[in-house]
Amino acid sequence: MPCTTLLVGKDASYDGSTIIARNEDSANGEFRPKKLIVVQPSEQPRHYTSVLSHVAIELPDNPMRYTAVPNAVDDEGVWGQNGVNAVNVAMTATETITTNERVLGADPLVELVPAVGKSGSADYVPEQPGGIGEEDLVTIILPYIHSAREGVQRMGELLEQYGTYEMNGVAFSDVDEIWWIETIGGHHWIARRVPDDCYVTMPNQLGIDEFDLDDAFGQQEDFMCSADLREFIEENHLDLAVEPSSPLNPRTAFGSHSDSDHVYNTPRAWYMQRFLNPYDEVWDGPDADHRPMSDDIPWCRQPERKITVEDVKYILSSHYQGTAYDPYSKIGDEHTRGLFRPIGINRNDQLAVIQLRPYRPESCRAVQWMAFGSNPFNALAPFYANVDTMPAYVSVVDNQVTTESIYWSDRLIAALSDSAFADTSNANERYQEKVGGMGHRLVAATDEQVARLEGADQGTDNAEVREVLAAANETMASQLRRETDDLLASVLYTVSMKMRNGYHMSDN
Repeated sequence: MPCTTLLVGKDASYDGSTIIARNEDSANGEFRPKKLIVVQPSEQPRHYTSVLSHVAIELPDNPMRYTAVPNAVDDEGVWGQNGVNAVNVAMTATETITTNERVLGADPLVELVPAVGKSGSADYVPEQPGGIGEEDLVTIILPYIHSAREGVQRMGELLEQYGTYEMNGVAFSDVDEIWWIETIGGHHWIARRVPDDCYVTMPNQLGIDEFDLDDAFGQQEDFMCSADLREFIEENHLDLAVEPSSPLNPRTAFGSHSDSDHVYNTPRAWYMQRFLNPYDEVWDGPDADHRPMSDDIPWCRQPERKITVEDVKYILSSHYQGTAYDPYSKIGDEHTRGLFRPIGINRNDQLAVIQLRPYRPESCRAVQWMAFGSNPFNALAPFYANVDTMPAYVSVVDNQVTTESIYWSDRLIAALSDSAFADTSNANERYQEKVGGMGHRLVAATDEQVARLEGADQGTDNAEVREVLAAANETMASQLRRETDDLLASVLYTVSMKMRNGYHMSDN
């Protein structure tokens, strides 16, 4: 699934929070309605079967409550995407990443093999289920983990047992740590802890560029991996380092550097780091340290200033503003505009920015900021995760186009605004700023209300606190709907006035 991920360590964020964020994008030619829901333990399956791969998994009998952003229509399975569980551990899954032929030859992906012939006949060959993948991961991992590190461990065990039919990158976070895990072929994996003072940029490409095998097989302070990774690398001649003493570079050992990467993947990492570190290096021109097609853009780096939620939204909405590659800009020409795949693309389905705040009690620590549809034209709104249900405006949607749902309202706004970008950009920017301001104000007011409640600092099970948070979410949804409806009316008017069958003379 084409997506973009941004991870922000606690010492790199503006308020000491860990922040994990990811766009979920539909495949080319597809659009998938999404919803934000809460899954209760009673709703969690104990016997799970994947729709796409047919793999059957027995799940533990002690799931926790968690939020998720699944497909509104489940014909292809759940696709839970992002969420926070009852102990404030978050997960975003998955960033589809790339690999190379050597890895696929050494450890093939575990793909569904349909049955051959008719059951009972002599030539019948039964179906071979595939492995786990994006459809499954939130459902089979998030309800059972109590830390980011534990998330990596559970996913690693599932990969080694069932395999996967695709290359995946998955983030886990708690209030102290962020971990990033990448699959390698069908059953192998590596994981690295995001340095607290750094951010990570991830387009659809294997990203980790340095790996300490000694730590992974020792203290596991910052690295973890599958149990036989050393032998796997040696037996299949995957390490391409010239000097034997050089650290392992997973990007060269397990990843790809194809022509399509240079127009689809690396430009996104270039623009994200260009925005967050504009003065650390030269980004443009013939003397640039890194260009959009560079294969050595770092996996992580320290930002030049602390990173805000608004920075995350701007970056994950990017269409290369200020460069010759912006499809909406007058800079450049027909050869450069639209040359690279934007981050904020027409087939964005949803964006989740999960903020775990160390300065708030566990009962209201987790805020899941959400936006739906194409990111250049939507707004990010906060929803507390420690609740039993989500407002209908964000949780009730199907394939029927209606302004009763934020997903479809945002899709309509984006389609109209795209056709008149310059004329609607001011209205869209005002909307995004107003919704964001209302969100921060609501969160601050709600936090103060929670602080006055008895027992608010004693875990996430305080019913009175959760009622307050649920009421805040309803207020946010109501305000979001009002502002979204107003924007849709404004954009519709602007675009209607530009219709080609208009005529200036009137008989009124």
